[in-house]
Amino acid sequence: MDAPHATDDVVHVVVVHWNQPVRLRATLAALADQGVAVRALVVDNGSAAAELDAARAVVASAPIDARLFEAGTNTGFGPGANIGLRVWLAEGVGEWAAVVPHDALPDPGALAALIAMAAAQHHVGLACADVGDGETPVVDPYFGGMTVPARVAAGWEPADYPHGTLLLARRACLEAIGLFDERYFAYCEEADLGVRARAAGWQVGLARGVRVTNPTMRSGSPVVDYLMHRNTLLLVREHSGAYHAAIRLIIAVFQLVRGVVQPSSRAWLFSATGRLAGIVDHLRGRYGPPPPWLLREASGPEPAVG
Repeated sequence: MDAPHATDDVVHVVVVHWNQPVRLRATLAALADQGVAVRALVVDNGSAAAELDAARAVVASAPIDARLFEAGTNTGFGPGANIGLRVWLAEGVGEWAAVVPHDALPDPGALAALIAMAAAQHHVGLACADVGDGETPVVDPYFGGMTVPARVAAGWEPADYPHGTLLLARRACLEAIGLFDERYFAYCEEADLGVRARAAGWQVGLARGVRVTNPTMRSGSPVVDYLMHRNTLLLVREHSGAYHAAIRLIIAVFQLVRGVVQPSSRAWLFSATGRLAGIVDHLRGRYGPPPPWLLREASGPEPAVG
């Protein structure tokens, strides 16, 4: 069914969904109370049949203008978001678009506040809301995307990249730098986008105090460790160069070996299988979706919306 024609005062929101229709319903309900008119495009990343049927019903009964695009396969977070962003760019309407995962819960009025704060700064291309962790996203030349303690308690704070829990993008910025690099699948794609935006002269930042929560984030999956290591190596190589990438590779191998022989040294997220596969695939130049054999071993991750 054709959706109503968008107008400049309507904010396009891409919602990346995978197998969580109940959480999707809560997210769409939250988007109805954002202080701006919202037009949502839900991109379903190959959900199972029952969950897809439920998602169709959720979108059809949403309290906002919402459409569903069925990708038919698990494309990943960045590629899934790109589907919706391409629709927005092609329609040619609206200065800002937002991207959220299927379980993001922005506080009432958060989207309007985020847009107002970004618009008040000079030449902002990308921005994000505050997840409440007191941290600011930065990109280290050796370690890639990471966070450091916040420098301000409230208001606008420059950042190296926007996190993806509630990401705001300006049309002119995406038209200039392109969309998410689909090699990343999930994790580190926001860091890559932020680095490219800043290199092109755009400002990137975080709206401290404009809150969004992501209550169902999970950790501990071999798939997540695989993606984090493979993609960090890619990010460092692409934006810091071969020397930094070689040092990061040595560090990754050292941490892997130490974690195997000395379990007490392991980080909060550690999977020897996932890390080794991520390192090997980076060296092979294999990016995009995780290998099927690793997905079969995984339990409980949500890489499609991570």
